[in-house]
Amino acid sequence: MNNIATTIPLVNLSIAFIPALVVVFVLFKWSLGASNAMYGLVRMLGQLLLVGYFLAYIFESDSAWIVLGILSVMVFASSWIALGTIKDKRLVLYKQTLVAITLGGGIIFIIITQGVLQIDKWYSPQYTIPLAGMIFANSMNCVSLAVERLAAEIDRGVVYIEARRIALQASLIPVTNSLFAVGLVALPGMMTGQILSGVSPLIASRYQIMVMCMIFAAAGISTVIFLVLARPVFDQKTQKI
Repeated sequence: MNNIATTIPLVNLSIAFIPALVVVFVLFKWSLGASNAMYGLVRMLGQLLLVGYFLAYIFESDSAWIVLGILSVMVFASSWIALGTIKDKRLVLYKQTLVAITLGGGIIFIIITQGVLQIDKWYSPQYTIPLAGMIFANSMNCVSLAVERLAAEIDRGVVYIEARRIALQASLIPVTNSLFAVGLVALPGMMTGQILSGVSPLIASRYQIMVMCMIFAAAGISTVIFLVLARPVFDQKTQKI
């Protein structure tokens, strides 16, 4: 099996936009916000082109400080974005969210890079940046779902302990569903990319198993830490246990 990924010519790549533009056209005809979809496609194109050049520079620099800076941006940004569902308490809960995502994601990041992959240089950008991106993004999404559900339950008068249980269960639904669906309903992006680049499916499946455990653990641990740390903020609105 060829282990070198085939470069997609720009002309061929443009073909992928044809069916996407068909969807945009239908949205326009049905008055369903075609401009927003078109903006999303243009923004996606620009962002991925820029990040491609940016990552190429980072990989060549091989600098621990640059990688550490990128990881810091990931953590600070994901912590802020996670609270987008509860903007009235965004500043109050930011510290708890930052600690939760940093600890939960950071622990899993160390276990994967040093225990599973045993990377010689922890800051090897070709490993650390993609893995950290997956870890912090999924932690962010899970915490975001938890805080939204937690606030909703507290507003209904549910005591914190019960609201916390409901919030954790609800926040883990997407990542738990992905555990059931992987390999049966769909092949995840990482595994698909490796197979398309010529990697053996047997090797690709091992990496995907690692990724699924990594995502589930990071999301779950980060959310649990957040729910523990956030109690004082929400206890002001509910009965103390």
